[in-house]
Amino acid sequence: MFNDRSTPLTLLQTRRSGKPRDMGAPGPSPEQIEAIVRIAARTPDHGKLAPWRFVIVPDDQRPALALKLVEILRAEKPDATARDEEAAVQFVTQAPGLVVVLSAPVIGHKVPVWEQELSAGAACMNLLHAAHALGFVAGWLTGWAAYSDAVRNLFGEAPQRIAGFIFLGSPQRELEERPRGDLSRIVHHWRAGGGPAA
Repeated sequence: MFNDRSTPLTLLQTRRSGKPRDMGAPGPSPEQIEAIVRIAARTPDHGKLAPWRFVIVPDDQRPALALKLVEILRAEKPDATARDEEAAVQFVTQAPGLVVVLSAPVIGHKVPVWEQELSAGAACMNLLHAAHALGFVAGWLTGWAAYSDAVRNLFGEAPQRIAGFIFLGSPQRELEERPRGDLSRIVHHWRAGGGPAA
């Protein structure tokens, strides 16, 4: 059974990302999204820097964001087709809820930027877990928009970067499990004199 919330352990064991295009109503209410973000912010954060930002995109602002994305797409990819533009619109209008997570490192601080970026990734994961715990499904996407400075500028400014677009909603079809890493290949036990893990 996927997304089993019967116990804390099964919640963690069965959490499954959903495809945003397969999400529908009901989505989280504004109060639930605020709760989700509050939980997401409870992430490991060396130095108490809060090196991440959460930008909630209200449903009534999605069409405006879609228009901005199309403008940026045309400017950055002059050979973009009408199909590409339609895909950009669908990207930000799919699923009932959308939170854009920014990595916002404090440059020049003694805490390395790499650790701050890892913290931003952990914040995204916490957001996925929080959504699941509240009975919703979430999907973390990137794509060209996540790597566009112009798109980033809609939400923040350099040196911030988009860590991900987190879509929230209810699954409209059964979630499918994906292959997971074979533990014998991804888990190793260190031994003195054994050299690097294979």
